[in-house]
Amino acid sequence: MSSDDHRLGDFLRARRERLDPEAVGLSDYGRRRVKGLRREELAMLAGVSAPYYARLEQGRDTHPSPQILAALAAALQLDADAAAHLRALAEPQVAEPRRRTRRPERVRPGLAHLLSRWADQPAVVIGRHRDVLAATPLATVLHSGFDAGRNLVRDVFLDPAVRADYVDWDEVARGAVASLRASSTHDPDDPRLTDLVGELSIKSPEFAAMWARHDVKAKTSGTKRFDNAFVGRLTLEYESFDVTGSDGQMLYVFFADPGSVDEHALALLGEIASGAATPRTVR
Repeated sequence: MSSDDHRLGDFLRARRERLDPEAVGLSDYGRRRVKGLRREELAMLAGVSAPYYARLEQGRDTHPSPQILAALAAALQLDADAAAHLRALAEPQVAEPRRRTRRPERVRPGLAHLLSRWADQPAVVIGRHRDVLAATPLATVLHSGFDAGRNLVRDVFLDPAVRADYVDWDEVARGAVASLRASSTHDPDDPRLTDLVGELSIKSPEFAAMWARHDVKAKTSGTKRFDNAFVGRLTLEYESFDVTGSDGQMLYVFFADPGSVDEHALALLGEIASGAATPRTVR
């Protein structure tokens, strides 16, 4: 993780280096020695002085005004999630012990009981650092990474079996990293987060490269394709919901299009999860 003084600068630099000069209306004369835009070009687009923008990237000014943040977000072509992350990085941080401890995340007993009895839907409760906190029986049969106690980001990068379960691994991996950064926006010094990012940065060059991109994207809905050991490939939609009063927990619910082959496959997996069928009957 970056130091407090450089988080804003690291983000600005990473996003500046990803911009194509021609895409923002700047002519490119000759070979460039830097990726993306130059500092002075980004400063010009944002309507600030080049020396001031340099101070932002260097960590010598870390709390620009809301107006300047809005101008930077527009110049960097940030979407809503990334712009919110930028604003949070510029907020003054309350001084706290560097290695404070937090109680482990827990699902409310009532919600955990509900999921244990929810028979016909894959649903998972995920913590703020992508830890699986609870899942319906059908979810654990759908995907081994949905077992309670596992971490979705670690599994995506470090577990070959889980990696093989995702048909679109690259897309899933990028989304996992962007979602982890989004959920960490307001507490970047959380020991659980710093330990996880440190471990993955050391063990996975792919994670390190994706984390360095500073992508930010909260997962609200989408599509995932699974390669399941029992029924083969199936495509499911998902929707996510905040778990109120939980400090960042999300409930993800997966579903198939009505009448589709995927719905039929999901029903077969439901029989396995309930014990009404064995894996041999649906191969």
